[in-house]
Amino acid sequence: MMRSTAALFAVSALVSSALGATYNLKDAFVGESFLSGFAHIAQPDPTHGRVNYVDQQTALAQNLTFASDTSFIMRADSFNVVSPAAAGRNSVRIQSNNAYTTHVSVYDIRHMPQGCGTWPAAWELGQNWPAQGEVDILEGTNDIEPNQSTLHTSANCAQPANRLQNGNSISDNCDVAANGNTGCAVQSRAANSYGKSFNAVGGGFYAMERTSTFIKVWFWSRNDPAVPADVKTAGGAVNTDTWGTPTALFVNDQCDINAHFGPHNIIINLTFCGDWAGLPQFFNTQGGCPGNCVDFVNNNPGAFTDAFWDFAGIHVYV
Repeated sequence: MMRSTAALFAVSALVSSALGATYNLKDAFVGESFLSGFAHIAQPDPTHGRVNYVDQQTALAQNLTFASDTSFIMRADSFNVVSPAAAGRNSVRIQSNNAYTTHVSVYDIRHMPQGCGTWPAAWELGQNWPAQGEVDILEGTNDIEPNQSTLHTSANCAQPANRLQNGNSISDNCDVAANGNTGCAVQSRAANSYGKSFNAVGGGFYAMERTSTFIKVWFWSRNDPAVPADVKTAGGAVNTDTWGTPTALFVNDQCDINAHFGPHNIIINLTFCGDWAGLPQFFNTQGGCPGNCVDFVNNNPGAFTDAFWDFAGIHVYV
């Protein structure tokens, strides 16, 4: 009897674990709630970009941040030539006040920054980097399509070459000390997952699910008929079991997810040039951009009129 009960409990636990992908709404950031739910981080750029991150008061005064009932805008300065002696072009980096462990975050984005020199990212980060890990959900440079989702961790975290995902694995060692900190990266197969093509169709939806044993990233273009109903219209809960195969899947076969990832804050930012976007391989060769990245960013304010985020909302479920 005891054996039978134990076996039944084990089976029940397995079924519960397999189907337990319903999460309840924890935080909803829409319009002005971004201003209270996130902090503007006025700090030197850790990726050495040609950027001057400003505080919330400055961002609002310079119209680099704007909130309405249904929209939240973050943009770069597109009016002023930047002095070589200045820190860089004014821009915005925000970080959620709350941190999350097991959760789902859904990003409804109408427009993302585009243009030569740009390096926008929507990502999640632990306070102790790299020990608590980093999840890059939407990131790229210089309008180079498609999107790339990446994990960055401390040592002893890697991914198997073959996983159940729609994207293409381009690197499998997540350790920041390996391969110039390329991380374990997965490229989307959808060109409209990033940059100009993303914006041309009205943006779309990104979602990330993090548990103690896996991390998944999904992308759906704005008018994709496959967008799940609970993603397209935010409500009180989501069920990730109905979302299909993710664009990127990161598993714990060769990486203890629970040990490599701590509580994470959501970060949205726009930097320029720096350790990735500024390299000639990406600025000139792949990005097709002219000259030197720093000089371009300094001297061409009009090139950044489309360098802005427009968020319909970010919703976090736990």
